[in-house]
Amino acid sequence: MLDLTFVAEVVNYFNSHRSTVRETAKHFGISKTTVHLYLTKIMPNQTSREILDYNKSVCHIRGGQATKNKYLSMRS
Repeated sequence: MLDLTFVAEVVNYFNSHRSTVRETAKHFGISKTTVHLYLTKIMPNQTSREILDYNKSVCHIRGGQATKNKYLSMRS
């Protein structure tokens, strides 16, 4: 049985911290798929949708920065 108070806690954390799905999943010890399901299917709201859309629009920038940092740290 699904605990809606836990789902609400996950959604509120995601919205209030404006975090990524990965960060939220790590904080609660659940999978990214579960967090995404909570945000889009079980308790969808406009704030969550805006944050998800923003995170999707900048994911290629974050990935490029992570790769850059990886290779810079290997040079040192």
